[in-house]
Amino acid sequence: QLQPVESGGGLVQAGGSLRLSCAASGSIVSMAWYRQPPGKQRELVATISSGGRTNYADSVKGRFTISRDNAKNTVYLQMNGLKPEDTAVYYCNVVRVGMDSWGKGTLVTVSP
Repeated sequence: QLQPVESGGGLVQAGGSLRLSCAASGSIVSMAWYRQPPGKQRELVATISSGGRTNYADSVKGRFTISRDNAKNTVYLQMNGLKPEDTAVYYCNVVRVGMDSWGKGTLVTVSP
């Protein structure tokens, strides 16, 4: 099966931390985290290539860290200093040669 599986979402108070995980399979080119706040469009949060090159949205830079374990085909998103505006469904996107796959998402809720 090609669909990645996210985990680690939950409810946290402002200033707290969460660590999201995304497990996948196959020959992966890159992996990324997206999020969709309530009533808003999905947006890119962070990306990481198979070689470890990372990119971040300005809104999370300095607070979130994306990392990966190629042997396990798993990507992580460490989220620190969470803010209420980080509340969203977080989705994992996995890019393989010729296709990409989306997880079903994991909900992160940050209370004031």
